[in-house]
Amino acid sequence: MKEKVNEKVNWPVTILLILGLITVAFPLYLTVVIAFKQPSEMSTSISGILSLPKHWSLANFAEAMRVTDFWNSLRNSIVISGVTVVLSIVLHSMIGYAVGRSKAKSKFYNFVYLYIVSGMFVPFAILMMPLVKQTAQMGIANIVGVILCYVVFYMPMNLMLYSGYLTNIPMALEEAARIDGATTWTTYWKIIFPIMKPMHATAAVITALSVWNDVMTPLVIMSGSGINTLPLAQMTFQTQFGTNYNLAFASYLLALLPILVFYIICQKQILNGVVNGAVK
Repeated sequence: MKEKVNEKVNWPVTILLILGLITVAFPLYLTVVIAFKQPSEMSTSISGILSLPKHWSLANFAEAMRVTDFWNSLRNSIVISGVTVVLSIVLHSMIGYAVGRSKAKSKFYNFVYLYIVSGMFVPFAILMMPLVKQTAQMGIANIVGVILCYVVFYMPMNLMLYSGYLTNIPMALEEAARIDGATTWTTYWKIIFPIMKPMHATAAVITALSVWNDVMTPLVIMSGSGINTLPLAQMTFQTQFGTNYNLAFASYLLALLPILVFYIICQKQILNGVVNGAVK
């Protein structure tokens, strides 16, 4: 007979998880509730803020879309995030492959790896003013300049992810391809690149989330151009309607939905990337 295993509950970890869930869920609950309320339903009391709306209305969302020029801002955010993600997956995966396969054998590539990854520790505040001047002098103080900056900014993190993932892909696959006459370029695009699909999804979501929510880079580079992303539009919106929390929270939800849908679509691939990257 099989002995029954008594599983003990790890209460410290369980309590921390519950507290973490409350920390995340409570602000989200407030955002949804306040976004659907009318200003007349808001009060200074705790119960008035936490209570559900008496009449669920989409009026706040319509007004927030009008004030923030939502569709143009959404288009700009999608273009910047989408192009950045595509360029990052293509370029960073190639760099990760070249450096990751060579750093164990070559001191030069190991130095290149450490040099690029060290860029993660450089604060944006140090780079801000030089970037503003350089992009203006090069005539790319626009969406193109912002995209190029993002591709460079997220190279260290993605290089580290791709290099680590490559350790789980056996060299035998590449050696077999070379025996069959495949070049390095063919081997990469037909064998390695498809195998790294879970890591592509992981890098895409991490990069897209960072780009989508970033305010500072487009603010300093595209300042005065009249081009807004969703975070920039919300910042202007908050300045203009600083006390109207109903419109502000409705605007937050509108900005959250596109990237939330993107995350849900890629969630399975992200989990596969994490699991495969953790097991050699």
